[in-house]
Amino acid sequence: MKLILASGSPRRREILTDLGYSFDVKTADFDESQVSLEKPPEGVQALALGKATAAAEATSVGEPTVFLGSDTVVALNDVVMGKPADEEDAKAMLRSLSGKTHVVYTGVALVEKNERDEIVSHETFVEATEVTFFDLSDEEIDWYVGTGEPMDKAGAYGIQGLGRVLVEGIRGDYETVVGLPAARVYRALREHDVVPG
Repeated sequence: MKLILASGSPRRREILTDLGYSFDVKTADFDESQVSLEKPPEGVQALALGKATAAAEATSVGEPTVFLGSDTVVALNDVVMGKPADEEDAKAMLRSLSGKTHVVYTGVALVEKNERDEIVSHETFVEATEVTFFDLSDEEIDWYVGTGEPMDKAGAYGIQGLGRVLVEGIRGDYETVVGLPAARVYRALREHDVVPG
C-alpha cells in the first residue's frame, strides 16, 4: 500500500520520515473557509479530511494508496487561534496564552484509493494535548515575536523550536502539538497495511 502525505508541512514530513515511512507529498487546493471551527475537535477533523480528499481527487495513483491529511489548531477556552496576521496579532495571542492552559487539537484523515483510482474508504480521528504556558513578560513576548518563528504557526508559537521556552508543561502527546500524533498515526496506518520501511 502506497502512502501520500496530503500536507506541505515540513514538521509532518519530518515526523513520518523519522518513523521510517516511504511516501510522496501531494497537496491540492481546499477551501478551509467552508469548515466551522466552533467545535474545534470536529472542525479540525473536517479540515484534515478536506485536505486528504482534495489531494486524493487530484492525484491519479493506479495502485492502492492511502492519503494522509492533517490539521492542527490551538484553542483557548474553545476559541480557536489560527496563524497570526502580523506581529501585533502574534503578541496579542501570546499575551492571551500567558500563564494559562490551552488545548492543541490535531485532526488526522486517511483516505484510501484502489488501483482503479476510486476512493474506497475514509476515516478521521483527533488527538488533544493540554499545554500550559509560563507567565510571559512583555520583554519575552517581544523577543520571541522578533525571532519570526511565531508568524506561520497556529497560536503564534512552535513547541519544537524556540517556543519550547514558553511552555511550563504539557499533558498528552508532544507530537500532537508539533502537528502529527505519531503513535496514533502509526497504528492507524498499520490497519491499512502501510508499514515503515
